[in-house]
Parts: sequence; C-alpha cells; structure tokens
Amino acid sequence: MASSPHPPHPPHHHHHHHYLLLLLFLFTLIPFTFSDDAAVMSKLLAALSPAPSGWSSDKPFCSWTDVNCDKSSATVVSINIDSQSLSGSLPSDLNQLSNLKTLSVQKNSLSGPLPSFANMTKLAEIYLDNNQFTSVPQDFLLGLPSLQTFSINENGKLSPWQIPLHLTESGNLGTILASNASIFGVIPDFFDAFPNLQDLRLSYNNFTGSLPASFGGSEIRNLWLNNQFQGLSGTIDVIENMTQLSQVWLHANSFSGPIPDLSKCENIFDLQLRDNQFTGVIPDSVMRLPKLVNITLQNNKLQGPMPHFKDGVKVQLGTTNSFCQSTPGPCDPQVAALVEVAGGFGYPMTLAESWIGNDPCKGWSYISCDGKNVAVATFGKRQFSGFISPAFANLTSLRTLLLNDNNLTGSIPETLTTLPKLQAIDVTNNNLSGPMPVFRSGVKFTYGGNLLLGKNSSDGGGSGGSPGSNSSSDGGNTSGGSKKSTVSAGMIVGVVISVVVFVLVVLFVSYKCYIKRRHKRFGRVETPEGSNQMVKPSVVNGTNGYAGVPSELQSQSSGDHSEMPVFEGGNVAISIQVLRQVTNNFSEENILGRGGFGVVYKGELHDGTKIAVKRMESGAMGTKGMNEFQAEIAVLTKVRHRHLVALLGFCVNGNERLLVYEYMPQGTLSQHLFEWQELGYPLLTWKQRVTITLDVARGVEYLHSLAQQSFIHRDLKPSNILLGDDMRAKVADFGLVRNAPDGKYSVETRLAGTFGYLAPEYAATGRVTTKVDVYAFGVVLMEIITGRKALDETMPDERSHLVTWFRRVLINKDNLRKAIDQTLDPDEETFESIAKVAELAGHCTAREPFQRPDMGHAVNVLAPLVELWKPTRNEDEDSGIDLHMSLPQILQRWQADEGTSRMFDDFSYSQTQSSIPSKPSGFADSFNSTDCR
Repeated sequence: MASSPHPPHPPHHHHHHHYLLLLLFLFTLIPFTFSDDAAVMSKLLAALSPAPSGWSSDKPFCSWTDVNCDKSSATVVSINIDSQSLSGSLPSDLNQLSNLKTLSVQKNSLSGPLPSFANMTKLAEIYLDNNQFTSVPQDFLLGLPSLQTFSINENGKLSPWQIPLHLTESGNLGTILASNASIFGVIPDFFDAFPNLQDLRLSYNNFTGSLPASFGGSEIRNLWLNNQFQGLSGTIDVIENMTQLSQVWLHANSFSGPIPDLSKCENIFDLQLRDNQFTGVIPDSVMRLPKLVNITLQNNKLQGPMPHFKDGVKVQLGTTNSFCQSTPGPCDPQVAALVEVAGGFGYPMTLAESWIGNDPCKGWSYISCDGKNVAVATFGKRQFSGFISPAFANLTSLRTLLLNDNNLTGSIPETLTTLPKLQAIDVTNNNLSGPMPVFRSGVKFTYGGNLLLGKNSSDGGGSGGSPGSNSSSDGGNTSGGSKKSTVSAGMIVGVVISVVVFVLVVLFVSYKCYIKRRHKRFGRVETPEGSNQMVKPSVVNGTNGYAGVPSELQSQSSGDHSEMPVFEGGNVAISIQVLRQVTNNFSEENILGRGGFGVVYKGELHDGTKIAVKRMESGAMGTKGMNEFQAEIAVLTKVRHRHLVALLGFCVNGNERLLVYEYMPQGTLSQHLFEWQELGYPLLTWKQRVTITLDVARGVEYLHSLAQQSFIHRDLKPSNILLGDDMRAKVADFGLVRNAPDGKYSVETRLAGTFGYLAPEYAATGRVTTKVDVYAFGVVLMEIITGRKALDETMPDERSHLVTWFRRVLINKDNLRKAIDQTLDPDEETFESIAKVAELAGHCTAREPFQRPDMGHAVNVLAPLVELWKPTRNEDEDSGIDLHMSLPQILQRWQADEGTSRMFDDFSYSQTQSSIPSKPSGFADSFNSTDCR
C-alpha cells in the first residue's frame, strides 16, 4: 500500500480495524450462504420426482450431476436438469441461490406455480420451456440485471399473465422466447431498453394492439409474433426501420394497411405475412429483398399488379388477394390510377374488398362509368383519412369527384385543375390545407369546412408533399400535354423570383452566421429571424405562444402579402437553437421526467419564463408523417382550457420532434402522492386532493366534448397530471389523443396507455371510446384515496392490482376506513366526502364501458364536494379578470375559458405585427439548415 503514489486510505491503525471487521463479517456470511444453498437444493431434490440422475441426499449437492458450484464459496452456479422426464415443481425460495447463473429445467413435465427469480443478480439464463407450469408470480423477473436469455416457450397451462414492465431492468437481454405461454395484453413499448436483443419469439399468445414504436430502434433479428389468439392490429410500418431483421413471422394476426418499404431491411430471408388484412400494392423493395428465400402473402387483400419475385424464392400468393390480373404485368391505366388513389387514403379495406379485377367499370364500389371510362367517383362520408392523390388527374374522363365529410389532410393537388371533363368537385368538411386551386370556369368547386385551406400553407405545390406525388403513373399523354400548357408567364416569373430570393437567403444566412459567431461570447440568443424562434418571449408567454411569426406552416409561397400570416390556432415553430439554449443543451440537470414517449426538459427563456420541452424520437418521418404531425399540432394548439397544459410551440429536427409546453412548477400528481417524503413535499390534504380530481375531470370533460371534434386522452395517470404553484391541476400529454371516432389523426397507432390504467375492453380488443378515459380517471381517484399505486409490485398478489382490490373494499364502509391513505386521518365530514369519491371511482371502473358514467357526471359529483370547502368563494373565481393583469394575460384567461376565440387570433396578429421581421417571402421555405421545423 505504502508504495502507491497516492495512498487512498487514512492511517494504518484504522486499516487493521477495517480488515478485522471485514473478516468477522465474512466469517458470519460463509456458513449462511452455504447452508442457504444446501437447504434450497435439498428442497429442490424433494420437490422433483423421480430424483434427477446423479442426485442424492447422501452426498453434498456440489457433487450432483450437472450441478456446478463455485469452489471458493461452495454456492451453486448452474443447474441443468433438462429432458429428464421429471415431474413435480420448483421450490418457491429458489431465488435464495444468490450465485446462480444458469437454470435449465426445460423439456420436463414440471407443474405448479413458478418461483420468483426476483433479485437474483447473477442469473443470466433461464430455460423453463416445454413444461406445464400453472402460474407466474407478479415479481418473477424483477431486478435481474444479468439476464441474457429467458425461455418459457410451450407452457400452455399457465394462467394468463402480462410481460412485466420491470423487465427493462434486464438491459442485457439477448433472447426472449415465450411462444404459447398464455401471455396477454399489449406488447410493451420498451424495446429501446434492450440494445442486445436479437431473438424475440412471442407467437401463439393473446397479444393485442399494435406493434410498439420502440421496435424501430432495436437490433432484433428474429421476430416471431404469429398466431395471436385475437390478433395484433394496426400497420407494420415500424418494420421498415428494423434494419437487422432476418426472419419475420407476422402471419395469422389482424394487421392492416400496406406492406411498408423494406429497402433498408436487406437481411430478411423469411417473411411470413399470410392470414392478415394487408391491402395496397406490394412494394418493389419487397420483391427485391436480396436474401429472400421464402415469402407468404395469401389470405390478405393486396392490390395492384401481381408481384414478380426472382428465381429461387418460394412464394405463396393464395387466391384471396385483389391483384388486377392473374399474371404479373401492369394494370389497366384507370385501375392503376384508382389503386394509387386508394393509396392516398392508406388503402382502406372497403376499397380493397370491392375493387377486384382489371376493369373499374365492373361493379367497383363508389365508381360509375360512361361506357369504358370512369366518370364519377363518390367518396363522400366514407371516414377516409390520408390525402387526395394526384393520381386522380390520370382519370381523364372524370366529371364528378366527391370527397366531402372525410378526414383528409394535405393540399388539393394542382393537377386536378387539368381534368378536361370535370364539372363538380366537393371537398367540404375535411382538414385540407395549402393553396386554393383555381379550376376553369364552369367547374363547381365546394370546399367549406376546411379551416386551413387557402391559408398559405407550406409547400405551395399541389401534391401536399404526399408520397404518391412523385410516382403518379402517367396514364397516357393527355394529362401530360395539358399540364405543360399551364406553364404560364406567372410561373416563370415565380421561378425567377424564387431563385433570387434563394440567393438573397443564402447571403443573409451566411451574414447571420457570421454575426452569430461574434455574439457567441456574450451568450446572447441570436438565431436568424427566419428560424421562427420565439422572437418576443413575452408575447409568447402572454398569449400562449400565439406570436404571429409566419412559421413553415404558413410561409408565403406566392409572395402575396395580402393574407394574414396567422396560422389558425396560432402555432409557433421554434428553432432548435433556442430550445438547445434554454434547456442548457438538453442537459441531464434539466430533465423533469421521462415518459414512454420521450424525455421532458425544463427550459428558461431569457425573460425568465419557464417552459417544458418534450423531446420525442420518431423513425425517419416521411412527408406524410410530417403532415400528420402538423395537422395534429394544428388541432392541439386550438385546444385551450385552464385544466389542460398549454402547448406553446413545436419543432421538428431531423427525426426528432419537440413539443414546447407551459411549465408546471409543482411537478406531477404522482410525485405528490407516492414520492412526497423523498422529495420533501408537504402531504396533500383531502381538500387539495378533491380539488385536483375536479380540475382533472373538467379538463378531460372538455377534451371529450370539444365542439369541433372530440378527443380521447388514452393515457390518463398521475404522472400526466401536473400541478401549478396554487396546487391546481392541469392534464398533460394529450398529444397522444386521437379524435374520438377512432383513428382520425393517429400519429401513434399503437395501443397507447399504461398497464394498471387500461380499461379491460381496450386492453383486450384495442377498442377506444371516451369510456377508456373514464376508467383511467376512476383508477386515479382510487390512487388519490388510498395513496397507493395502480400496480404495486411490492404488495401481495391479491392487493397488487389496485382496482380489483379496491372494488372489493367498496362493499362496505368500514373496510373503506382501513383502505384510505392513513396519513389523511379524516374527521366525519371528510370521511363522507371520501366515501362519495370512492363510490364514483367504483362506477368509473365498471367492467363494461356502458356502465361507466361520462366525465360530466364526475364533474357534477365532485363540484359540490369542492364547494363544501369554500362556500364563500365562487369556484370559478380564478377565471375572473384581475385588474393587475396585462392585456395578453386577460386575453389568455378568456381564451382558457372559451376554448378558442377567433377574435383573439386576429387580435394577436395586430398586436405582434411589429415583431414580424420583414424578410423576403418564401424565406422559411428554403431555410432548412438552422431552422428547426
């Protein structure tokens, strides 16, 4: 020790003292570990019949066949007793074998409940497959940091269980094999936690919902999800980012939508897609997969030309697909155009089932012909989402096109104006945006109910930047010819101006960058005005981010300044530089929390306004994803309520999206309920708790009953309920909402939500109604009453699931007294109030959705309980106008109460006009390098 240059220890006499203690400690330990392992091993021997060969109580367990011990400590390191026709069970205290690395008991007839492996820190391999175990304990895979291989295939006798979320602690997992093991629920979205996972086999279970987004960043090679009892659903788009895949078994499920572009998945050799509900054209990338040996596609409704695979590939196409011909080769031009049109709508099943054959005039639904030519397309009120495909322009005989009352987004393709015979086109009541196309006189064009149409949206092009736009199959030259004739002088001038503007922009940017470098030393936020940063944070702050800075969503593409550049909903695109600066370059210290959808950082603008920045990874977003994201943002910025956290702006940077929310200083309800002691918060009083529940109920009720469209939150839980300094609550994270008729804007089409809060019908079938939120709200009420989490792994099984346990408690009032959070210590009057909330919680968590009340009922039950506490004050007093408020704050108050007021948007424009930098029009369009959009 003395020779080391930096003696790390205090003087020597201490030293010996330490060693003595250590030795004493070790002496006390050795016999224990020894006797522990001996006791467990003798229990194991007694529980198995017949005894495994070479095992006997007469000799020490370290000498038993296929039991390996660590020589120095005489503890068991591995047990291999596979394929010995053993029956019996495994002892429940098996996890006391603290040095066990490998347990192999596969291919026997073992039964009974599985033991818990919790906290076996050395355990690396568990082989339980091909047995007859009957149940798994709640925590059986808790705290296993060394786990690499887990196999429980072929245990069909297990009672139903879910993959525990705590499995993320096993970050070294390389193999999970669990087919035919009675697992149900959603495939959890936690695969970013397993950088080494290569084999995932979950076939023959009862998984429902859609594929988790986190598959996209995983290294999985072999993915078997086939033959789920009810079937996984949604699209399989996430597969296109799983570049390591080699064997992919997705057959016998309920997947829908098109097969994605697999050009990045060069290692796939076996692709099983049969027996699903796939639609759309088989992409070239699938036919060109370099290593493909085997592909099955039968029993789907695939469209377009019959695929042609290279020699040596074994292909099964079956007879149920809707290919246009029975041999490979191009489809009739009108069929090709209509299939592309269906592609714009995401290839809906209704079209795939009816559009069969190579002649659209033979009984294709929604299509009528003049002789051999398609003349009328009636797509009104079909609940189609997606965009209007430019391929409509290839149907040169089209007279009437009805697209009204759908959920179409993007712009109206300019090419539709070239249709020579068009008489009427109706796009009313969609969510279209972009420039207003100009049809020749005589065409009846109806377009009401599209708030963003003609509002100078991005991309002035007619295609809406849609995937279909670059591949429109040119049906004959007629459309091509008429397109050319529309290149007018105006267009040429436009091009020239654009070029000039572009040059100016480049000069401007380089100048700005030069300036910026000089300013760096002073730490000032200097970003080019074009990057739509929050130019005047005070304005942003005062008016909820309604700064009238033209963002990419409404940059003028035409150079015409007559239209007000205020994006409806007043959204602001914020530059990534600003977000980096205000969050201290997304530093660890600034992290407020991590959710299933990304990390939330705290930020502070230069005027002291605090914001919360949520940073989400998303796979390479196509233009379509971008459009959907912007459409969703457009809606969310209109959603204003004093009990919903306000969305102030957004940013898209490469493949990450950032959302900027108002900052809530008191953190989450979850922290105040479950971590108050560690965090040093005062205990929540019942009065505060019941007020919080009313706030939440009002916020969610507003979401459910919005005039323009109704939203479902889908992930209501205490960590999504945020508190202000006055301990009043706001609901956050409704960015995952979907419009109530399920599937309007789905940016995330997987089963959202969190175990413990999922309504049974949603977990089982993926069906979403507003009643899913009511159920989750009921669970939150129970947590508030009991101070316990919805799922508590530390509790005994019968109490770990709060809802089941609490609903038993509700049977009589005396039980309730014992169940409520002991720290509340209620008097009689308070207890009556608690009992009413408990009863409401019971109703909200009823098994059947129709038995649950709506949120309005919850508000009506809770409001009088809050009134009790403050009969002197009007509950809504906080929406009154305080004379000390600034004008923007007053507007914000009105805004919060009214939902959205149009007057306000125009007003905010006139207020902030001065802050709009005068810059060349079209600036934001060409400004990509530093602008985060």
